[in-house]
Amino acid sequence: MDNATAERIRNMLPMLNERQRRLYLANEAKAIGYGGISQVSQVSGVSRVTITLGMSEINSKGYQPQTQDRCRREGGGRKLTETKNPQIVKELEELLEPYTKGDPMNPLKWTSKSTRVLEAAFKQKGYMISDTTIAEILKAQGYSLQSNKKDLSIKSSHPDREAQFEYINKTAQEYMNAQQPVISIDAKKKENIGNFINKGAEYSRKREPVKVLDHDFPIKELGKATPYGIYDIMKNAGFVNVGISSDTAEFAVESIKKWWYKMGQETYPKAQRIYITADSGGSNGVRVKLWKVKLQELSNELGIKIKISHFP
Repeated sequence: MDNATAERIRNMLPMLNERQRRLYLANEAKAIGYGGISQVSQVSGVSRVTITLGMSEINSKGYQPQTQDRCRREGGGRKLTETKNPQIVKELEELLEPYTKGDPMNPLKWTSKSTRVLEAAFKQKGYMISDTTIAEILKAQGYSLQSNKKDLSIKSSHPDREAQFEYINKTAQEYMNAQQPVISIDAKKKENIGNFINKGAEYSRKREPVKVLDHDFPIKELGKATPYGIYDIMKNAGFVNVGISSDTAEFAVESIKKWWYKMGQETYPKAQRIYITADSGGSNGVRVKLWKVKLQELSNELGIKIKISHFP
């Protein structure tokens, strides 16, 4: 084979699909003649079997060189793992089930159910399956990576809990139908002020990450920041007031006040009442007397009636 032919083969291959590659290499081998299949296979890296199949196809009776939508015959190609072994899906669901039957000391109950952990568990069961294939099966079965969710209660729910939520929802809907503001409030986790590490990643030059303090101890001179969030349910808009004080009733009411003067009064110029929903703990807790006093003072200052409901 001359250098020009070899160079042509190397340049053409990346632009061809599977069928086109097979037929092109077969034609090159046919043009070379005796020993062409071996020479083309050596230059292209494609197996002799594939080139021989292409040769058989172009030499077959009735062959017409024309484009086709499919690269392979219908039903061709490697079968999916779950198709060859339907038991795989069932085995996977059992491994993912948080309360599996059998050995109560199953280590998968207490470790991250990553694809590599699942791959190791499958190997123990005698299945040869890669973590990539496991990820594909999980996606096909409707699974996704999810973090833990706080949803389990230590105490039993209040017997009227559902009715309370129905009342809150009904009241909120009445306010929104009347174009009156409905806000949800809550103080978020305190954060140390300073050059501390943050979860996540951002682009920077290779081996030049942003440097932060090696310990998360708070800096006494800077203290901590307390974010207090106000969420406008009807407008789907949020407002955060960040303070350096503790999560007190004064801070909570001051945050609502700032929201009103910066966003609320412009969004609801004809507002006569505000409906607030909040959890039952912290500075805006249902048992905090100072919270009620400060809220009433704010109501008098704004000339707007304020109603609040606490989540059970």
